[in-house]
Amino acid sequence: MAADLSQIVKAYDVRGVVPDQWDETLAGLFGAAFAEVTGATAIVVGHDMRPSSPGLSRAFARGAADQGVHVTEIGLCSTDQLYYASGALDLPGAMFTASHNPAQYNGIKLCRAGAAPVGQDTGLAEIRALAERWLTEGAPRPVARPGTLTSRETLDDYAAHLRSLVDLTSIRPLKVVVDAGNGMGGHTVPTVFAGLPLTLVPMYFELDGTFPNHEANPLDPANLVDLQKRVPAEGADLGIAFDGDADRCFVVDEHGDPVSPSAVTALVAARELARNGGKGTVIHNLITSRTVPEVVRENGGTPARTRVGHSFIKAEMARTGAIFGGEHSAHYYFKDFWNADTGMLAALHVLAALGGQQGPLSALTAQYDRYTGSGEINSTVADQSARLAAIRTAYEGRADVTLDDLDGLTVAAADWWFNVRPSNTEPLLRLNAEAKDEATMTRIRDEALAIIRG
Repeated sequence: MAADLSQIVKAYDVRGVVPDQWDETLAGLFGAAFAEVTGATAIVVGHDMRPSSPGLSRAFARGAADQGVHVTEIGLCSTDQLYYASGALDLPGAMFTASHNPAQYNGIKLCRAGAAPVGQDTGLAEIRALAERWLTEGAPRPVARPGTLTSRETLDDYAAHLRSLVDLTSIRPLKVVVDAGNGMGGHTVPTVFAGLPLTLVPMYFELDGTFPNHEANPLDPANLVDLQKRVPAEGADLGIAFDGDADRCFVVDEHGDPVSPSAVTALVAARELARNGGKGTVIHNLITSRTVPEVVRENGGTPARTRVGHSFIKAEMARTGAIFGGEHSAHYYFKDFWNADTGMLAALHVLAALGGQQGPLSALTAQYDRYTGSGEINSTVADQSARLAAIRTAYEGRADVTLDDLDGLTVAAADWWFNVRPSNTEPLLRLNAEAKDEATMTRIRDEALAIIRG
């Protein structure tokens, strides 16, 4: 096919519409390119429940095997289950998923052995260049001794590993509603939760990559509505929603009210610090709540602030030896999970924290939710740089304000802050604001938006 790889090879992964933008032929070229760039003699490959995933995954595996690479196929899995396999088997890995995107999309998340990320600066650009060359010149010839394709089950081992990291044996019985969104949570949750003192109320556990009930993107409030209604209707203690490839988890309390991912980050950070003797570095990106670094310090840890994006979190985790990292997008990273992100492990921490005391989740998380946030607000602009410069002009020189350029522009005062970041792919500026109270947040948010949209 005549493919424009600049449209589907993103900063951190491959993502595009099938078959319009990519197909099994191109998947085979990506497999061969992955083999060459990693220099691996063996890799592991898995896929989600999308209709196109099995064919794309197998084509990738064959492309790698034709270059002499032995491929372990783990079949249906969540993204963090693939990371588990990459870490436990010490093999580079490829996960076929488009995460929360609609059904017509598919993609590949790639990692090196030990679940180390592959992005534009760590091999993805080279993989794209090889695939582009082979699209023009023809696929590379198979080697004389091709690799083998072997199937392997990893779900039970994945579940056992997660449960070895969080002690749930002595928690009080809990009733939990889980919305899998017809994604891979419906595959992993029953095995991970098996034998725990939990009454599980499943929602949309049927694996269906056409997403017949709602998009598997809990970051969009519209996709949480069903769970928010079901939790109080069931008299449940909490609700958990997973995205399509089940690497992110979102939590709602007993009233059906969403728990901020920053509050979950702070809660898990406190638990991980306690597990490590009150010492350790915790990574948070710069749009997480100020609550996170406060809680980290209060529990003896060292907070480290990074840019937004999983490659930055993972790089800083590796550099600092951090024990945990969290993003406001509900990605949670653990040193004991090869620095990779796993929403399932974060969910187990929430269950352990709730079940280890008698109060409701709303009371438990209140201590980790100290400020009022705007959420992310996108504005279409004609000139990103000019709008950022206008914000800088409006605030620089004020004695009570500091500015920094770690990721976009962050403007901060004693009791409020906001960050404005340009999108890399669209003519957008993304605003996040937070303050000590609703009135201050609203004032600061509206001041910033007036300049952005001016």
